[in-house]
Amino acid sequence: MNTFQTYSFTGKRTIVRVDFNVPMDKSTGLISDDKRIRAAAPTLKHILDQGGSVVLLSHFGRPKNGPETIFSLEQICAKVSEVLGVKVKFAADCISHEAFLLSKALLPGEVLLLENVRFYKEETSGDLSFAEKLAQHGDCYVNDAFGAAHRAHASTTQLATFFPNDKMAGLLMNAEIENAKKVLHQAERPFTAIVGGAKVSDKVLIVENLLQIANHIIIGGGMAYTFYKAMGGQIGASLCETERIETCKEILERAKKMGVSIHLPIDAVIADRFAPDANTQIASSDQIEDGWMGLDIGPKAIQAFSDVLLQSKTILWNGPMGVFEMPAFEAGTKHIALAVAQATQNGAFSLIGGGDSAAAVQHFNLSAEVSYVSTGGGALLEYFEGKTLPGVQALEA
Repeated sequence: MNTFQTYSFTGKRTIVRVDFNVPMDKSTGLISDDKRIRAAAPTLKHILDQGGSVVLLSHFGRPKNGPETIFSLEQICAKVSEVLGVKVKFAADCISHEAFLLSKALLPGEVLLLENVRFYKEETSGDLSFAEKLAQHGDCYVNDAFGAAHRAHASTTQLATFFPNDKMAGLLMNAEIENAKKVLHQAERPFTAIVGGAKVSDKVLIVENLLQIANHIIIGGGMAYTFYKAMGGQIGASLCETERIETCKEILERAKKMGVSIHLPIDAVIADRFAPDANTQIASSDQIEDGWMGLDIGPKAIQAFSDVLLQSKTILWNGPMGVFEMPAFEAGTKHIALAVAQATQNGAFSLIGGGDSAAAVQHFNLSAEVSYVSTGGGALLEYFEGKTLPGVQALEA
C-alpha cells in the first residue's frame, strides 16, 4: 500500500475526500468553527507543494431532497481559499459535464471543490457506479476524512476500489488512527477514560470495550443518573433510560469482577427546570428530590474526578459532564478540562474524543493544552467500540 509521504503527486490530479462538514452560524451565515478545514490543510498543501492539483470531495449536513442552498459547499469556498492561500474553484455539481471539464483543466497547484456529495442519494447508499463517476476526477485517491470513516458511503469506501495502486490515507487520517491506537493498544497506566453525555445507550458499547483496557472509568453527564437509578438512588426528574437499568447493573458488576474502578459523580448541580436561568442547588446525586434534575456534576465530584485524572498516565475523554452550553452548568466540564490539561502538563497522554468534548476544550481555550483533539466524534467512538471503520478498511484492501 502507498504511503502519503512517499507517493509522488507531481503532475497528478488528486481526489481528496475531506470532512468539511463545518458548523455555520445561522445569524451571520459564516462558519463558526473552521477546525476541520485547518486540520486537512497540511495534507492538501503537501500535494500542492509537490506540483499536484486537488479535487476536493465532502459532504455537508444531511440534505434529504437533493440540492438545497442551505447545504451547498459554495458557502465555505472562500474559507477554504483563505486557509490554503489558493483561490479555490467551485463546481456546482459532482458528476456533471461542467464538473468534469473543470477537473480536467486543473493545472499543478490548483484546487477544485466539488458540490456536496450528499446531494446524490447514491452517496449514502454506497453506490458503486456513482463512485466510478467520481473516480473520473483524478489520477489518485486520498482519504483524509476521519470524521466520516465510519460511514460506508460511495466517496469514503467505494471510490478507493477504482485506485487499487493509488489510494492512501492523508496526514490527518493517519494522525487520528495513530493517536487512537496509542490509547487503545499502547496505553501507559494508570489509564482513565472519561465517558459523558446524555444517554447510556449511546455509550454502552464504548464502556463495555473500555472495561477490557482501562483502570478507571469516570462517568458524567445525564447518563450517570441511569447508573444511580440502577443502584437504587433517588434521581428526581433527571434523565433516566429505564430500559438501560439492567445494562448499568451488569456494567457495575463486570467492572467489580475485572478490577476496574467506576467513578460516578458524588454530587450534582440540580435545577428545577432545563433552562439557563433555572433555580439551582447542590445535592447528592442519589438524593435528588422530585421536580429537580441533575444538569452538571457538583464540587465534590469535580474534586474526586480531578484527583483520579492527576494520577493518570493516559486519558481518553468522550462526552461532557453536564449541559456546558449553559453557563450555569459549565463548571463540571470546565474543571475536568482543566484537570486533563494539568495531567497532560504533568506528562500524561490525553486524547479528546471529538464531538462535544472537542467543542468543550475549544470553548475553554484548552485545545493546545491536551495531547490530541480528534476531529471525528462518531468515527472515534466506533473505533473504541472495537468496530472496523469502512473508510480505513477500504484503503487497506
